[in-house]
Amino acid sequence: MKRLKSCLAALVALLTMSCTANANQSSTNQNETNMDKQGKTLVVFFSHAGENYSVGNIKVGNTKIVADYISEMTGADQFEIVADKDYDMPYMQLIEVAKQETHDGELPPMVDKLENVDQYDTVFIGGPVWWGTYPQVMFTFFRDYDLNGKTIIPFTTHEGSGLASCVEDVKTAYPNADVKPGFAIYGHDVRSGRSKVEKWLKGLGF
Repeated sequence: MKRLKSCLAALVALLTMSCTANANQSSTNQNETNMDKQGKTLVVFFSHAGENYSVGNIKVGNTKIVADYISEMTGADQFEIVADKDYDMPYMQLIEVAKQETHDGELPPMVDKLENVDQYDTVFIGGPVWWGTYPQVMFTFFRDYDLNGKTIIPFTTHEGSGLASCVEDVKTAYPNADVKPGFAIYGHDVRSGRSKVEKWLKGLGF
């Protein structure tokens, strides 16, 4: 009887391992299928950690979390836009800085460069909404990298601004790109909002 129980336990363990392996392989295959359908995909984003409205002082920016969801679900590469400028300041002060940058059309320099942008067919572009649009450092990216001819999918994290003028600004920057309808999610919802991102991506065919 003990020997029979041991055999049954071993069989259950083997079946469990097989099911887990199949599930992991299925997920990998799904990502590969998505990549085949959409071409090679990239997520370009700016994300602000530190003091944020409604969520307090956070170690990981809201937009970074959404970008990670996208990469996990689609297999997309990532390029994080990092400004060569310090935005580590109280939220109300940051608002004033963002307002002044937008008013002046400032283009803060970026720390890193993106290599081989031509290899990507689909580009997600995401960031928080600062004073009615993306942070100005993202416009530095728009100036420096030509995404015309590609499929561009904008997204934002916000606390009431929605997409603001982000989609129109992307269209202005890339008039010959196929700019899809944007996706907006509240910053205070992103940590529990994986299912919302998944639903959006499925609607896009990923």
